[in-house]
Amino acid sequence: MTPTDDIRPATGADVPAVRAVTDAAYHRYIARIGLRPAPMDRDHAADVAAGMVSVTGDPVTGLVVLVPHEDHLYLESIAVHPDAHGHGVGRALLTFVERRARALGLPEVRLLTNALMWENQKIYARYGYEIVERRKDGPYDRIHYRKRVDGGA
Repeated sequence: MTPTDDIRPATGADVPAVRAVTDAAYHRYIARIGLRPAPMDRDHAADVAAGMVSVTGDPVTGLVVLVPHEDHLYLESIAVHPDAHGHGVGRALLTFVERRARALGLPEVRLLTNALMWENQKIYARYGYEIVERRKDGPYDRIHYRKRVDGGA
C-alpha cells in the first residue's frame, strides 16, 4: 500500500494524532522563527469536526487541513511526522490536495509558508507552486503560493 492509498477523512478519534503530528512537524521551527507556527495552535478538534482534515498512516504519519473557497482550495496546513520523512508521505499528501481541488472543480491550490521555513519553499517550488507574494501578517512573515491544477496558466 502506498501513502496515497490510505488518505482518509480524520475522525474524532484521530484528534490526538493530528495534534501530535502537527506539533512534531512544526516544533523545529519555533526557535528559528521566534514563535509557535500557527498550525500548532489551531483548534484541531474543530477542524476535524468540520471535515477539513485528512490523514494518512496507521498510526497517523501525515495530514492536510483543507478549506474550499469559491475559486481555489486553500491548503491551511500540511504536516508529516519527522519519523516519516523520506517515505513519500508529503508527496502523497500534495498529490491528494491537487486531486481534491480537481474533484471540487476548483482551478488552483493556494497555501502559504513562513519566510524562514526554507525547506518548505524548496518543496513547493519542486512541486510546481509559484510565489504570489510575500506579506507580513502580524508577527508572521509569509510567502504565499498557488498552483493551477486545471491545466490553466
